[in-house]
Amino acid sequence: MNAQDQLSELERLATDLDVDVSYEPMAGMVQGVGGLCRVRGRYRIIMDRRLKPPERLQVVADALRRFDTEEHFVSPQVRRLLG
Repeated sequence: MNAQDQLSELERLATDLDVDVSYEPMAGMVQGVGGLCRVRGRYRIIMDRRLKPPERLQVVADALRRFDTEEHFVSPQVRRLLG
């Protein structure tokens, strides 16, 4: 399974967990790769849209590690990313 396929699976998992994922330009005073935050009471993963799929994969996996994913189907490859 390549990085893009794993990222797609993690994005579906985020949707199942009611976590929004968005890709935004991060320049100027807002720099970095991104991460998990709460916006108006909802969890959201915001990341730099210039990241490549392997980098996006890492940001989303890092954010979703905080959630209980046991009740959701996750492929073994992606489950390993979640630790």
